Amino acid sequence: METTDKTYYSIKEVSKIFNVNISLIRFWEKEFNIIKPKKNKKGNRYFTKNDIENLHLIYHLVKERKYTLDGARKKIRENKSESTNNFKIIFELKKIRADLVAIREAL
Repeated sequence: METTDKTYYSIKEVSKIFNVNISLIRFWEKEFNIIKPKKNKKGNRYFTKNDIENLHLIYHLVKERKYTLDGARKKIRENKSESTNNFKIIFELKKIRADLVAIREAL
């Protein structure tokens, strides 16, 4: 789930980041009001870094923690900062674990 330092990401790029269908990104956009991509005159969506961070949080709650959509919305509404911090900690720990596994395999 790595991103580059672009200003805007197309919906196709976002779907590749999360390895999900484009339709799921559109669905989450409708279900969660924290995702607000910019749209051009043709209606193409362009997601900001903030949108992608919010999608990371939604992905974590729904796909990894197995929250229902209502449960995820409630968790975000009640305590978004705590949920975001927990997600960031878990994400960093996963990166550290992957690094340690790579080091172990190299030895």
